[in-house]
This record gives sequence, structure tokens and C-alpha cells, in this order.
Amino acid sequence: MNKKQKKMLARIILSALLLILFKLLPIENPYIGLVLFLIPYLVIGYDILRKAVLGIFNGQVFDENFLMALATVGAMILGEYVEGVAVMLFYQIGELFQSYAVGKSRKNITELMDIRPDYANIWQDGKLVQIDPEEVEVGSVIVVQPGEKVPIDGVITQGASSLNTSALTGESLPREVKEGDSVISGCVNLSGVLQVKTSKPFGESTVSKILDLVENSSMKKSRSENFITRFAKYYTPAVCIGALILAVLPPLINLLFGNPAVWSKWVIRALTTLVISCPCALVISIPLSFFGGIGGASARGILVKGSNYLEALSKTKYVVCDKTGTLTKGVFEVVHIVPEGNMQKEELLRLAAYVESYSNHPISRSLKEAYGKSLDSGRVQNVEELSGHGVQAFVDGRCVAVGNCKLMESLNIVCKEPKEVGTQVHVAVDGSYAGYILISDVVKPNAAKAVADLKRAGVSQVVMLTGDAKPVAEAVAGEIGVDVVKGELLPEDKVTEVEALLAAKSEKEILAFVGDGINDAPVLSRADIGIAMGALGSDAAIEAADIVLMDDDPAKIALAMQISKKTLRIVHQNIVFALAVKFICLGFGAIGYVNMWWAIFADVGVMILAVLNATRALRVEK
Repeated sequence: MNKKQKKMLARIILSALLLILFKLLPIENPYIGLVLFLIPYLVIGYDILRKAVLGIFNGQVFDENFLMALATVGAMILGEYVEGVAVMLFYQIGELFQSYAVGKSRKNITELMDIRPDYANIWQDGKLVQIDPEEVEVGSVIVVQPGEKVPIDGVITQGASSLNTSALTGESLPREVKEGDSVISGCVNLSGVLQVKTSKPFGESTVSKILDLVENSSMKKSRSENFITRFAKYYTPAVCIGALILAVLPPLINLLFGNPAVWSKWVIRALTTLVISCPCALVISIPLSFFGGIGGASARGILVKGSNYLEALSKTKYVVCDKTGTLTKGVFEVVHIVPEGNMQKEELLRLAAYVESYSNHPISRSLKEAYGKSLDSGRVQNVEELSGHGVQAFVDGRCVAVGNCKLMESLNIVCKEPKEVGTQVHVAVDGSYAGYILISDVVKPNAAKAVADLKRAGVSQVVMLTGDAKPVAEAVAGEIGVDVVKGELLPEDKVTEVEALLAAKSEKEILAFVGDGINDAPVLSRADIGIAMGALGSDAAIEAADIVLMDDDPAKIALAMQISKKTLRIVHQNIVFALAVKFICLGFGAIGYVNMWWAIFADVGVMILAVLNATRALRVEK
């Protein structure tokens, strides 16, 4: 508990003890009783009375503070001292419980806020000094020691280490980094000392963007929250007018028919309905449910920019995905090595890697990475790059040609046509065909599972749009199980395809587009919901999308939908439960079958149960 909550708990205990003590005392004089019971009443309720008075002067009359003040002051005036104090006491117990529940639901968000770095280490006059990250200029070299947070995005210029990215991605597996790798702010350095050349100012770093995103997520309210706000605006004045009519009309009717007015009985009933009608359970539990859902999602590396997007996810029926970087890794890798004749796989890869050792082309890099050993450039001579065909060079005195079928044809060498789909790298040694190496953009391990999970979650159609060649696109689509695939599309073609799907679906159905946030910004903005692969903090992803998956795992889309549906279930449960109990108790209260104690349950009890239910949104099944 924080200091404020502890103070409230002390007030509750003191007020409760005084209430029990004065209840046990044989007090016969009503004026002495009023004075004595005013002590626990003011101890527990002075702040509610103060807020009610301020609300009247500020033009915000009909709120829960006004209802509680009116009901309890009325009870005290009518001599119902114990009930008056008890109503205020139990209301404050409910408020304390709600405060604690909100604090608990903020825990995940608070943990996320802990990624904000306090300082950056830089060298000044031969010493390592700590300065404010906002003072570090772009291009400066900062030092990140073991146990410290990376304060600003940049590139490692010296050192190697493991980084804990769990605060950003929700995954506990450390990320290994070395010289030349990019690092983002908010990660925790676990082992080695790193020197990082900053690539952005602190205000534009990943940590700042993420914190700003989460802090402002509550500003975008869901339809359910807006409904409750509008509902409370009309509901509270209506029940106040109803209570006034209940207090005045029946006694006047009694007088007209020559019967006793019995004002106290009807005023007590009116005050009871005021306590019952307090909309705390709805006003508190609904935003708390969405806040819990957003907090639970953020703990799993899913950043939702507002409760409106979280709510919309539950209605998603169409999911349109980009291929490269979304369903595939976006990195070329060697997937097959097929030697011919007496050539061995390792030797074929070694020769191809040596020939490509001078090139920085993505295919060349993938060959060198697959070989995985250091390359002695002195063993390569007479390198000749043949534009659009490949490379030819002498490796250890042997003439090696590496390239496509056109290169083989120009050398009058018959090459084998692979059955697999991918980029083909053919190799010839001393004029003879030696085999081929197949390079492909590898499908993400969870891509097929992601598509299957989406269909189980109620998605009607999963569509893949890509600029890649149709055979490659169809091969990937067949592997992961998407329903519709379209290849060889330009960025504007993707927008056209999404607009056609938007026009075909019903208004109640939601279409989500999933992309890498870099090349897909137009489509992310056009879809009902834009979901971006965060690439551990891609600027474009955070800016363009409504939801960001910080670890690039497509399986998180279905998890986000699961969180959305669970949150919506909790919201609907709270609305139905709170309104049902209140209207039943209001009806019985008006005819005198519900006293002030039942009114306390209808208000505080329902609020506590609704808040307890709302906190379930924080828990996300693994």
C-alpha cells in the first residue's frame, strides 16, 4: 500500500472502532447521540463531503460524492446515525479496495515505465561520467555497463553482450549482440561492457516512443467506455429526480386522502435508492477492465494504443498480412545445398562463399554466413563480376563460377533445375557443373501456428499480400495455410486490395492489416486496425500502427485477440451484473423491502465484485 492508502486504512479502522463503541453505549439523548456519531462520520467522510460541495460550486453536481453526501447526511438528520456512518464507512472501504485494485492493475504499466533510463555514461576528461540522456547528442559514444539500461538507440562500436529485452517483448530469452549490431533503448545489458554510438536523440529513441504510446493509450476510449460515460451523465440526475419524487409524492398523496404523511419513512426510502443508484461499479470497473487488458498485453510485448483498438480486435474477421518481415524472417538464408558428381556439400558451399567474399550483396552475405568460417582473401584471384549473371574467380587455382542459369548458359554448362522454390545459386568448377545452393527468405517458426490460431479465434479469412514473385508467394502460402495469396504487388496495389476487402465486408466486421511498419505504412493506416511488427522498436511501426508486436512474433496476433475477447467478456459481465443488481434493489427499495444495509451491498458490494472481476483482465494465459 502507498502512503495515501495507509492513511485511508487508518481512518477506516478508527471510524469503525468508534462506531462500534458508540453503538454499544446506552445513549438515550438523541442530541448526544448525534454529536457522538458525527465523530466517526466526519473521520471517515470529511473528504467525500468536501468533494460534494466543490462539485456543486463547479457545476458537477450529480456524481457519486453528491449521492453519498446527500444519502448519509439525510440519514443522520433522520436519526439513523448507525446507518449513516455505516454507509459512508463501507463506501470508503470500497474506495480503498478500488484504489488498491487500480494500483495492482498499473503494475505491468509501471514495470514498463521502469525501462526509462536515468542516465547515460560518457567519457569526459578521461573519466566515465553520468549525464542526463537528453543531453547526449546524436553520434556520441556512450558506455553501457553490465546491469545498466541502454539509454539511447545506437550501434555497438565495441564489445559483446547479452541483452534482456523482456520489458519490451515479454520474452525472457536474452538477445546476443556484438560489434556492428543495432541496440535500442530500454534493454538491460546483462554481461559485457558495450560502447554504443548513438543514432537518435533521446526524445526519438524507442524507449521514449513506447512510454509516450502507453501513457496516452487511455485517451482513446472504447465504445463501452463512452457508453458508460454517456449513461452516467443521464442516469445519475434521473435517479436523483426519482428519489425526490419518492420522498415527496407519496406523503402528499397520503395527505390528500386524509392519511398521515409519514415523511420520515418515504425520505428514508428515497435516501436508500440514492445509495443503491450510485454508478461506481460501472464508472470504475469498465475503464479498469480495459486498463487491465492493455497492461496484460504490454507485459507480453503487445503495445495497444487505446482501448478502442483493444475492443475492435474482438470483432476481427479478416486478417491481411504482408509476407516479408511479417510471416517470413526477411533475411535470406541457405536452405538447401545440392552437390553434383563427387562434389561434397561443405566443399560446394566453401567455394561459393570464397567467390562471393568480396561482395556485400544479400545473397553473398547469406552464403558467407552459412559457411560460418573466416575467409582468407589471399586464396581468391581474378575476381570478375558479370552483371545480372553472377561472379567468376579462381579459388586455390580452380576456376569457380557462381551465379544464375544465365551464367551457366553463357559458359555452355547445363545446370539442374531445382524443384524447390527460392533463389537459385548455381556453381561450376573448372567448366563442370558442381551443383546448386538454394537461398530463401525463411518462414518464421510460428507463422503456421499463427494462421491456425487466428482461424480458431474466429477469423474468417487470412490473406497474404506481397511484392514477391507468385511462385514464391504461393509456396509460402501453402506452407503456412493462408486462405488467399496475391503476389507481385506494388505498395499501392496492396492498398487497392485492402480497400476491395473493406468494401466487401459488413460494417460490424473488422479488417486488420499486419505489416513490418516500414514499407506498409499506407496500408496500416487504411485498415480498420493496423498491426505492426515492431522489429524491437521500428520507428515506422510505432508511428503508423494501432497495435505493435515488439518481438515480431505473428502468433501474438491471436494472443492479442484472446486478450481483447477476455476483456470484453469481463466488461459485459460487469455491465449486466451491476445494472441487474441495482435495478432490482431500486425496485425493492422504492416499496420498502430493501433497507440501508442492502443499499450498501448494492453500491459498495457490487463495486467490489465488479472491480475484482475487472482485475482478471490483467491475467493472460501463456
